[in-house]
Amino acid sequence: MLGSHVPDLRSLELLLRVGQAGSLGAAAADLGISQQAASARMRTMEALVGEALVSRSKRGSELTATGELLSQWAVKVVDAAAELDAGIASLRRDRSAHLDVAASLTIAEHLLPGWMVALRARQTKSGVPVTDITLTATNTANVVGLVTAGSVDLGFVEGPEAPSGLRHRRVGVDELILVVGPSHPWAARRGKPVTAALLAATPLVVREAGSGTRTVLDRALEGHERSSPVLELSSTTAVRSAVSAGAGPAVLGTHAVRDDLTSGRLVAIPVSGVDLTRVLHAVWVGGPQPAEGPGRDLVALAAASARGGRQ
Repeated sequence: MLGSHVPDLRSLELLLRVGQAGSLGAAAADLGISQQAASARMRTMEALVGEALVSRSKRGSELTATGELLSQWAVKVVDAAAELDAGIASLRRDRSAHLDVAASLTIAEHLLPGWMVALRARQTKSGVPVTDITLTATNTANVVGLVTAGSVDLGFVEGPEAPSGLRHRRVGVDELILVVGPSHPWAARRGKPVTAALLAATPLVVREAGSGTRTVLDRALEGHERSSPVLELSSTTAVRSAVSAGAGPAVLGTHAVRDDLTSGRLVAIPVSGVDLTRVLHAVWVGGPQPAEGPGRDLVALAAASARGGRQ
């Protein structure tokens, strides 16, 4: 156990710099502190040791005999601290070189790849090591569970609001739209909206419970008598394929069906009397921001993308 007379590392470092520079002011400048702060540290250290450590004159400052002796002992301590600091920095670099991310399927398939490319480009341009990202694509409920348990560093989810119990930042909005296959009778409605009551009464192809898409749909149709789903599937891709094949209508995010609408595999149908907006959030545990490093940078890039690239 250390006694009460051991100066702190910053003070010992100052003592060594004074011995090297021959001036308290020069030593302070080397360490990036004011001369007043350096003088205060030196006085505190001399009080701890019980003897003068520096002799001051018009020509500068030089160590006293006690100061010289203390500096010889301090070299080993400061060198050991520098080695420890380098080791900790290495651990932090190793940790920052890898990031575990979980994301809901729509975000994982249609948005996160672009954010990851932007992060890689930024790191490459800055000359820092490129982060290796491991991505788990699952539904929103599972993402929340993984983040809460500490199994991943960062999560991206979708839903009516941010999940409770986690830190979060809004990174975008995705509108859900009603889609049908080109052979479905609703494809000929010529822009006539489907009412919320009709949508609720129609057997739909839906995502599984716990997905952000399903949560928004269920919330939007609360108060309406619901028909049982014609199919319940665990991926957006499966839902799109089933709808295109004529299984029934579905409500999916615009990001997920954009290419299908362009190619004519799916047809968008307007809906009236229902709010199908969902918010995209980054979620994490800990402080008000993700830990400094690639996770925080990835969240910032995601939010900037939603704002059109402004940061």
